[in-house]
Amino acid sequence: MKYLAAALLVVLVLLQYRLWLGDGGMREVRRLRAEIAAQMQENEALRERNRTLAAEVQDLKKGTAAIEERARTDLGMIGEGETFYQVVTDPSTVAGAGAAADEDDQGAGTR
Repeated sequence: MKYLAAALLVVLVLLQYRLWLGDGGMREVRRLRAEIAAQMQENEALRERNRTLAAEVQDLKKGTAAIEERARTDLGMIGEGETFYQVVTDPSTVAGAGAAADEDDQGAGTR
């Protein structure tokens, strides 16, 4: 009877070892659950990105406003009847104006 109890105890210990530390054990289950949670977060972020892109595609297919906006921002185009103005500043003039303003600020503080 003692040998049977000892054998059952050994079998129980081996099964517990396999459950907690072996392949497919609790440690691996926890790791897999963490991987699943991370993958679900990534999937949700990608779903949101896909929804945004689908809405943009739909907008581009249906209306001209989105196409015009794309042409303006990405290609620098202007619409018919519009006038394009480009303001070009001379870097030396901008630097000189900033230095003059700094001198005025310093002079005002010492008076």
